[in-house]
Amino acid sequence: MTAGSADDIRVLLVDDQELFREGVRVIVDAQDGMTVVGSAGDGLEAVRLVDRLSPDVVLMDIRMPDMDGVEATRQIFLPDRVARRASPVRVVVLTTFNLDDRAATAIRYGASGFLLKDTTPLQLRDAIRTVYAGNAVLAPQDLATLLDGQFRSRSAVPTAYLSLTDKEREVFTAVARGLSNTEIAGLVFASESTVKTHVGAILRKLALRDRVQIVVFAHEHGLLDQG
Repeated sequence: MTAGSADDIRVLLVDDQELFREGVRVIVDAQDGMTVVGSAGDGLEAVRLVDRLSPDVVLMDIRMPDMDGVEATRQIFLPDRVARRASPVRVVVLTTFNLDDRAATAIRYGASGFLLKDTTPLQLRDAIRTVYAGNAVLAPQDLATLLDGQFRSRSAVPTAYLSLTDKEREVFTAVARGLSNTEIAGLVFASESTVKTHVGAILRKLALRDRVQIVVFAHEHGLLDQG
């Protein structure tokens, strides 16, 4: 096996079954532009390795002894840890159950979506690339179903949201509904570069990490219920 390029997407594998980890390692290392930089057998080790290895993407098993993937995800995205990082880390949780409630909790804590453990190598490759770009790895409808179950009672809308311009709120709603930049550009009659600028401003004003967190924010505060 050859060493990965410095430009490769750096992947950390987390699962309590060594055989599963090694199988995923073979799949990931076989992809162009990706390399596995480490593996962990439990959540505690995963948190330590994220701090030490600075991976770009973590494939996180949801059900593990001692510390599960939900708690590990929460700790990975603690504000003090996030502030120390030179570059963002994305987490994809792995589960055997579709629309797993634990996966929904992990997404609330900062994960970028989930994959079923029987996903194909092609789907796994595409998922890693997708979250590395800051997007979710499951359909907006599935993400909405997960989050609607999590947020039966809505939180008050923060004042930071009120600071968004009318155009930024329009883009916010479109992102929260799962539209791509191309689709949003057609909706708001702007160029894709302008949409990217609006998205960047929204993330900055709301102190969010990526587009997935815009979706979480919208559901947490019932902003899509307003039409």
